[in-house]
Amino acid sequence: MLHKWLNDPRVLAFYEGRDRPHDMDMIRARFLTKTDASRVLGCLVSWEGTPVGYVQAYPVTVDKQLYGYSDQLRVYGMDQFLGEPEIWNQGIGTVLVREVSDWLLRQRGADYVVMDPRVDNLRAIHVYEKCGFKKVKLLPQRELHEGIYHDCWLMELARD
Repeated sequence: MLHKWLNDPRVLAFYEGRDRPHDMDMIRARFLTKTDASRVLGCLVSWEGTPVGYVQAYPVTVDKQLYGYSDQLRVYGMDQFLGEPEIWNQGIGTVLVREVSDWLLRQRGADYVVMDPRVDNLRAIHVYEKCGFKKVKLLPQRELHEGIYHDCWLMELARD
């Protein structure tokens, strides 16, 4: 499924870039190989019994200072995509983001869940805002996407 999705230009336009289709070696190295140092929890997302996407969550360590969080806070990052464009704009992404972010806050004890969408990814930003995420910091030239560095928003959801 990951190979199919990460070779679909409609998906790659928002995740990884159309100039970065993934072969099976890239999929294995990035998504399927676990090491002792790996703290990324990656999961396939299913909807009504059918795999439709991918989500990963991880404790933020390297970027914690850049983002402005103290070392005492438990901050989790989250990335996701729906790999089946036919189901986009049906509220499934909203359910996914709400469920995973709530799990990180309630079950993993996160103080904050953060994401850093490109500023031009308006559909993703809209979903995150519906789920309670707030734009807190502009991250200039944060993401290299299709050969161009793009600004991103740091968006956070705080534990109540």
